[in-house]
Amino acid sequence: MIDASAHEIAAAVRSRRASAVAIAEATFAAIAARDGITNAFTARTRDRALAAARAVDQAVAAGRDPGPLAGVPYAVKNLCDIAGLPTLAGSKINRSRAPAARDAAAIRRLDGAGAILVGALNMGEYAYDFTGENVHDGPSRNPRDPRRMTGGSSGGSGAAVAGGLVPIALGSDTNGSIRVPCSLSGTFGIKPTFGRVSRAGTFPFVASLDHIGPFARNVADLALAYDALQGHDHEDAVSADRPAEPALATFAGGIDGLRIARGGGYFETMASPEAADALDRAARALGVTQAVTVPDVAAARAAAFVITAVEGATLHEQRLRAQPDNFDPATRDRFYAGLLVPGAWYVQAQRFRRHFAALMRRLFTEIDVLITPATPCAAPLLGQEMMELGGSSVPVRANLGIFTQPFSFVGLPAAVAPIPLPGGLPVGVQIVAAPWREDRTFAVAAALERAGVAAAPVARPA
Repeated sequence: MIDASAHEIAAAVRSRRASAVAIAEATFAAIAARDGITNAFTARTRDRALAAARAVDQAVAAGRDPGPLAGVPYAVKNLCDIAGLPTLAGSKINRSRAPAARDAAAIRRLDGAGAILVGALNMGEYAYDFTGENVHDGPSRNPRDPRRMTGGSSGGSGAAVAGGLVPIALGSDTNGSIRVPCSLSGTFGIKPTFGRVSRAGTFPFVASLDHIGPFARNVADLALAYDALQGHDHEDAVSADRPAEPALATFAGGIDGLRIARGGGYFETMASPEAADALDRAARALGVTQAVTVPDVAAARAAAFVITAVEGATLHEQRLRAQPDNFDPATRDRFYAGLLVPGAWYVQAQRFRRHFAALMRRLFTEIDVLITPATPCAAPLLGQEMMELGGSSVPVRANLGIFTQPFSFVGLPAAVAPIPLPGGLPVGVQIVAAPWREDRTFAVAAALERAGVAAAPVARPA
């Protein structure tokens, strides 16, 4: 059942048509056979997984419900604490850290729902990355074409789900690190509203921008994982004290009555032909004709860059002084630049953040959902440094997140639905809504899936 959905696996385990142990064993066999190509995993938790799977099977045999994710294998970006393993966050320096004493909150929630953790996943160093290329562990490679990037920084998460190694995975998203790999690797995913999912027990990047969220190969599985993850956690200072709002119970009603618009202006001029094609296909399937210009969106991206650079560099200042040669040079130099940003720029970026949040609140009184390309292009080749966008040659690493950064900047929920294109590579459509309205993003993603426009088939690289 390795290619089955999370729903199918859980149903089979609960009905005793399949055992959680057998599914875990098959998962490790698939990882051993295929991960030499995708390089998604940095650690495998076989003993832990088999013990958890035996507990699930025992619960079923005793007539107890082990949870909605009973026996479902999953893996997590290696910035999540896994008890007994050092939390790498994609770095060389963190390899000398003591093993984590306790699992991250998100892992505890998935385990509590019956899911089985099978390992830790490759990522860009300290999450400061849009490519999925890691100089210490090697790049995660796109299962749809292993010559190409997965996107980052949650590149291993995208590769593991797109490549059929696990049905769900966890990633983090600061400026687009869930949405970019969803788009380039071809999976569904969601960056929830800031504060919706606990970040406790995860290695930070930019505390005022970091989010945790799931990847999956279909919308129902994505909702199943999201429902298990969401909810208040007193261990995360920004966790929202509001009741959980189950996605599975809210998106099935469809999109009737939703005011959906597509992004114009910036989202058109900076999109490649394939990204424009993906958005056109989604808009036609949804019956969307209205285009809106998001005010000050380019400035929001610039301000997000400033806050990212300053907060990220401040977090790593002591490491930069003590072990500069143990950083990826590209990451290190961007952190150095962040240490040189004038304080006045940071203050002004935070002021602008409040202004842009107000603009977004106003926009979402006029529409319910905004769709844009998730990335400006399909997956670039590994090692590619430049690409053509908006009539200019621009760096790949800095610009894969041009459409995602403005929305995480103000904590809006944003899902991605992958749109397979005739050339064989997908480009995701980003689905953005007002704070706490994840239900609307799920509804639109599900509508695209039902229409056959969005899909995330398992990729089997040769």
